[in-house]
Amino acid sequence: MIRKGTYVLAITLGSDLDIEVGALGTLSFGKGIYCYVGSALGGLDSRVERHLRKDKVLKWHADYLTTRADSVEAYISYPDYIDECELARLAEQYGMEPSHKGFGCSDCKCRTHLFRTDAEHLRTFCERLNLSCFEPSIIGSVETIRRGSK
Repeated sequence: MIRKGTYVLAITLGSDLDIEVGALGTLSFGKGIYCYVGSALGGLDSRVERHLRKDKVLKWHADYLTTRADSVEAYISYPDYIDECELARLAEQYGMEPSHKGFGCSDCKCRTHLFRTDAEHLRTFCERLNLSCFEPSIIGSVETIRRGSK
């Protein structure tokens, strides 16, 4: 069965970085936690598992960030679907700071799908929206579930 849904990536950078992000150009990212919201209506498990891998072809804006991150964790809105643009709106409502204009939202009218946050705001956001920690459909390595987290 192919699950469809939306997801949140908690991306941690251990240092300040300048990263070339496709057509967006070089973007500066400060050390800290970023929250990226996305959708996977063609297969939630495969999309999130891909985002959690470090070795991949760079395709989506998030790929440029996740390949340079110290850790990436994923949370999903499944089976209770929350639209990715609604997740972006709620991220800001729950105190997350919009990061880079146009990041991850070239197919919609949102300002961004990437937000600066901290552990407390991220925890509150996930709890209040009933997002669950992503567990791969096929048991894989700990790296697949939470790459780099301790």
